[in-house]
Amino acid sequence: MNELISQRWSPRAFSAEATVSDDELRTLLQAARWAPSHGNSQPARFVVGHRGTPTFDAIFETLRPGNKTWAFRASVLLIGCVITADSRGDLPNVEFALGLAMENIALQAVDMGLIAHMMGGFDKTAAHKTFAMPDDVRPLVAMALGRPGRLEDLPEDLQTREQRERRRHPLSETVFTGTWGQSLFG
Repeated sequence: MNELISQRWSPRAFSAEATVSDDELRTLLQAARWAPSHGNSQPARFVVGHRGTPTFDAIFETLRPGNKTWAFRASVLLIGCVITADSRGDLPNVEFALGLAMENIALQAVDMGLIAHMMGGFDKTAAHKTFAMPDDVRPLVAMALGRPGRLEDLPEDLQTREQRERRRHPLSETVFTGTWGQSLFG
């Protein structure tokens, strides 16, 4: 397995002094652009703001309180959205396409020595309204991007979470053959 995959995680300790340059951000979003999508529909869209800009502040205001305790230190906040239709009509599998695009950003960030943290904890209705999104656009996920920061800058409960051992279910519990529950990898 490629180390980019095993090294990817979702830290919350961002450096409040560090920045992500426009060129770095462009590289991250190019990675998203090349994600697969149903029929090459490319439904992923992004609202992006650097720390210290009105867009960053507006995205930040949509975050749930728990995410606000750490996300203010990120260099960039973004909201991943999908368009739900194009000239061909309604688009299928748009959530899957955005998920692939977001993962491409996360893996590209690891490759660049950056960190990324995806968040479902934000007010989608407020984001839709704040950014005057058309009716056929749905905001689905937020992401913080930046450089690693100091663990001690986080609240105590998050410091503990950051240091927990990362675990994943073994393949014997997630990959089946024949009938459901019959493990392919026993």
